Amino acid sequence: MSVDKTAFSDAEPMPRWAEPEKLILSVAINGAFFRKDENPNQPISSQEIIRSAQECIDAGAQIIHIHARDGRGYNVLDTGLFKETLTHLRRQNNHIALDACLVAVNDEEEKMMSEMMSLGVMEGVPVNATSIILGDNRFVKSPAAMIEKTRRALAQGLTPQIAVYSDADIDNARRYLIDSGLIQGPLNWLVLPGLPGCSPTYSPETMIDGFMRLVRLIRHIDPQSVIVACTGGRSSSYLATLAILLGVHVRVGMEDTVWKWPHRDDKIQSNVEVFRQISGIASALGRDLMGADEYRKLMTLAS
Repeated sequence: MSVDKTAFSDAEPMPRWAEPEKLILSVAINGAFFRKDENPNQPISSQEIIRSAQECIDAGAQIIHIHARDGRGYNVLDTGLFKETLTHLRRQNNHIALDACLVAVNDEEEKMMSEMMSLGVMEGVPVNATSIILGDNRFVKSPAAMIEKTRRALAQGLTPQIAVYSDADIDNARRYLIDSGLIQGPLNWLVLPGLPGCSPTYSPETMIDGFMRLVRLIRHIDPQSVIVACTGGRSSSYLATLAILLGVHVRVGMEDTVWKWPHRDDKIQSNVEVFRQISGIASALGRDLMGADEYRKLMTLAS
């Protein structure tokens, strides 16, 4: 047996995989749901978010994602809180890429969302193409809301990141955003399985089957898509590993999980701990981390 030829044809015996060498590894410093009584290590205040993000940046993270929490610990779309965090991080680390979760739940937050888009401190903004029961909450974005948010993002020079939680959401994005002609591929997708009400990850088999279906559906309608697996829930570390194996990009951190592993109850101690864990897995699998400038270039939509 030869490593690179056969005596009977020109066929290559073991073709090289088309796996991309560079990996987007975004770190989500905090999220919308979990409280300090569920994990005391969860960053809530602006100072805690900045400190946790800086630890990750110092460890090599190039892409940072944040939420804002008010004094009671609730997720809010507050321009002042976002500006405090994002402008500080940008001032101290001009080389990194930043994005934030801008999900408005009332008219006041709609106004703040528009203000946030115009600040010039972010690379992209999520557009949730969904209608689900997320945890115990009804999380519904109407076609009009999806379309309007996408238009606002494009008008401000931001990349709409299509956020999907189940296979039905992918069809919503196809109908209202893609086939309508509003945006063209290759597009940026955020895939968020694993939380209650999303694509279930009850076991390794269900995690793999569900995630593979989501990836296949996206690639069917957007063959050159840029897919980022947002690894929340109990399966977080295992889902991140699966995504890396599949050539998909990854968002990790304390956004939507409190656990290190799906089969144990150990709590995450810090975001930098998770970043080092998953970047180590990526390195072991031959995936180099993508820099912020490469990330920005990859996010640019076709005109």
